[in-house]
Amino acid sequence: MKSKNKDYVTYKDNITPMQGITKYISKMTNMRIILFAVVIAVLIALYSSLALHAQEAVEVEGTTEVAEAEMTTDAEGAAGEEAQEVVAGSEPLDEVPVKGAETRTFFGVSSRVIIWIIAEIHLMFGAFVLAVPMFAIAIEFVALKKSKTDPVEAARYDKLGKEFGKLLSAAFATTAALGGLLAFTLLSLYPVFMHDMIRIFNKGMFFYALLFFGETFTLYAWYYSWDRLLHTPGQRWLHISMNILLNLFGTVIMLAANAWATFMMSPDGINMVTGQVTSLYHAIWNPLWVPVAVHRLLGNLTFGGFIVGGYAAIKLLKSYTPEERRHYDWMGYTGNYVGLIGLIPLPFAGYWLGREVYSASAVMGNQMMGGAFSWPFVVQITMVSTIFTLANYYIWMSMQRMPGIERYNYMLKYVFAVIAVCFAILITPHNLPLSGEERAIIGEAYHPFSKFFGVMTGKVAVFNFMILTTFFTFLIYRRANKSETVHFSTHGKNAKIVILSTAGVVSGLMALYAIALVTDEANAKVIGYVWPLAGLLFFEIASMWISSFLTFANRGKLAQYINYGVTVFTVVLFLGFYGFYVMSTANLVMRYITVTQVIMVLSCMAMNAVIDAYLYRNARVIGEIKWGKIPLRAQYVLILLCVAIVILIGVMGFIRSGLRMEWHIYGYMQDPTAYAFTPSVRMLGVVNGSIVAIFLSMVVLVFWLAGLTEKKKVVAPDEAKRKVPGIPPD
Repeated sequence: MKSKNKDYVTYKDNITPMQGITKYISKMTNMRIILFAVVIAVLIALYSSLALHAQEAVEVEGTTEVAEAEMTTDAEGAAGEEAQEVVAGSEPLDEVPVKGAETRTFFGVSSRVIIWIIAEIHLMFGAFVLAVPMFAIAIEFVALKKSKTDPVEAARYDKLGKEFGKLLSAAFATTAALGGLLAFTLLSLYPVFMHDMIRIFNKGMFFYALLFFGETFTLYAWYYSWDRLLHTPGQRWLHISMNILLNLFGTVIMLAANAWATFMMSPDGINMVTGQVTSLYHAIWNPLWVPVAVHRLLGNLTFGGFIVGGYAAIKLLKSYTPEERRHYDWMGYTGNYVGLIGLIPLPFAGYWLGREVYSASAVMGNQMMGGAFSWPFVVQITMVSTIFTLANYYIWMSMQRMPGIERYNYMLKYVFAVIAVCFAILITPHNLPLSGEERAIIGEAYHPFSKFFGVMTGKVAVFNFMILTTFFTFLIYRRANKSETVHFSTHGKNAKIVILSTAGVVSGLMALYAIALVTDEANAKVIGYVWPLAGLLFFEIASMWISSFLTFANRGKLAQYINYGVTVFTVVLFLGFYGFYVMSTANLVMRYITVTQVIMVLSCMAMNAVIDAYLYRNARVIGEIKWGKIPLRAQYVLILLCVAIVILIGVMGFIRSGLRMEWHIYGYMQDPTAYAFTPSVRMLGVVNGSIVAIFLSMVVLVFWLAGLTEKKKVVAPDEAKRKVPGIPPD
């Protein structure tokens, strides 16, 4: 059938049904798609292989002696001893009746594995549902501001925000369904455990259900009223208010669920012998509630950003029109940007959480970093390093569509040289599976390389260096298509107030910590090792103020170089080597070194970001960003980032939950069944690999269903004849 429009035709014109099917199959079996599917499979296989090899190493070392039908002995015995000390003066836990014995199987399959899979997939969808409104609200605020000066640009932001909302509404129903499935599965497979949890948190659970009603109504009111509430600033503010309410509902729901999960790790507010609830407030606000909430909030933001980036990459690869390519290129960049915004501070939140785990239970802390979970942490740091590397590569690919980037391309090799060295050190294990002959050749228990770079002091130093390098890449992206810097004197007094305020805040934080270090009586025995840390903090403070005054003198770039250079020297070089020195003589100081590094890195990034904002504010633009003109390999990087973050979230979920070992509720309720063993690294690889495959398959299905309502585009004949989608026109 010929098209009625002589100027444009659609893909379905002049094609019989059989030809259409053949063409569709040909398109779906395109060699690039096949090759990329192989790449995804290889990535998952490499992850599983790493887990399997890690397990072999663990078995050779003798650090893990559990099989799938056995319970860990030493650590779990220590956990029992520790649990007896939870409530002073209480009866020994040996006399407590066995709880949680009424667990069941699911058609012969381990009930623990079933719960593991369903809970992890539910949490992944929940992370996406919580994250999307966070960056959607930022997009709405930008659209509100643009609507007053540039309605066309505002419409562009509105389109992006609404597409985020479409993905959110599609994923929300799946999240709720998985939550219901998880609840019924827990009630049927672990009835005694659920009875106790409901007894303790029954009031909060009713509140939790009501919150879901509120979130559901707010979500669909927000999404379906989008086009109707864009005409006036008042309507836009009403729509933004609904988004704020949606974020509040989502955050409170996450906090409520976190209270249950963290109570299982660090129970509080109950009598550890009788189980009587003494304080619901303390049961909710248990020692790990806030650290896990902060860590999960940042993790959700990272997860949601990279999932959106993967979606945009696939849409760009199958797009034919320049408009679609521009839109999905921009959407992919936004997803990667949001992912990195959450990823950069995430390790600091993870360190805080780790310290709180040690404080809550020394046994769990030792298991986390030096016991059965040390090799899962090697897998975890491998995935984190992979994500940082891929994200940096994508940003540098994104710069190639910006006129003026040729001035900075020479830096690329240095940036990735630093990242490669950091990557190599981060994935270096401390313990290697050496035979007796190999140990004899080396002459000691540890390989010389892993002896130093396998311990935390070296890893923390290079990890901070990787974060600073990623931040440096961000700064280059901001200035890539801009001319020389603007004189600071043109920005007026307000700019000086902002920079002085920033310098004052970060300097105050560093000074307070330095004073606390040297005045704490607990540090009296190691005061000689603490003074260098205080001195370095004041050295960093001096660099902040020097950078401020250099910026006022229109030497902003020099100010950034000084501040950045001082931070790299103190955090990476000095404290990196200083950690090796104090590790064997004053181990207590190690935690102070890490906190010092964190404060310095965050202060450096805050100060440099503010200076950079004024350096290039109102600078002449060399050329506009050519959205859509990006190498296709950048889209494959976005998809790989999506896969990598899913693997990482699965591994971290395993570590957090597995630290309880054979306890349902640590120190209070044991699991006496055959499934109460600490899963091996091999089991982690198999189960988490299955979770990744199931989750990604469900995401593809959900997003495909969400796209069925899209209207088919009518395109020009020359575009319709193209064989390969996604490639920018010449």
